[in-house]
Amino acid sequence: MPPSAPTLHMLCGKIGSGKSTLAARLGRVEGTVLIAEDDWLSALFSEEMSSPKDYMRCAAKLRAIMGPHVVSLLKAGVSVVLDFPANTTENRTWMRSILAASNASHQLHVMATPDEICLQRLHARNAKGDHPFAATEAQFQLFSKYFAEPTADEGFNIVLHGPEEADGPERS
Repeated sequence: MPPSAPTLHMLCGKIGSGKSTLAARLGRVEGTVLIAEDDWLSALFSEEMSSPKDYMRCAAKLRAIMGPHVVSLLKAGVSVVLDFPANTTENRTWMRSILAASNASHQLHVMATPDEICLQRLHARNAKGDHPFAATEAQFQLFSKYFAEPTADEGFNIVLHGPEEADGPERS
């Protein structure tokens, strides 16, 4: 059993903002499980995803099955780092439902990374070729249009992170 109450860690930030790097760091804490959307989507739906519309359809399927699983982990006393983008009110509403069902503590990690840095990281990540998805600059711009920062009335415990927190060797 972990030494403290289970916590759900959620991440909000644009592509290349450092969400996955922070998720990896948070996931190394004893009694914590990291669940990364990109890994699951790649393994389950890679042949079905060729457009943003495909991503939205496949991500919805994954959320439907992953939500109850995350609730079970939290109720079992395991902390979870949910490396799914908390970038829209709809996604955060889904995450809020996990919290309501589990009564776990939580932190919403918000990545305050300027677009220029996100794009530099995106290009570097694509050049390395080790990420399951190689988003284009046009896809970055498209997904950024849907980005909505969390507001205080959503009721999350927000932890703000600057761009320097994702500049280490694990950048993803």
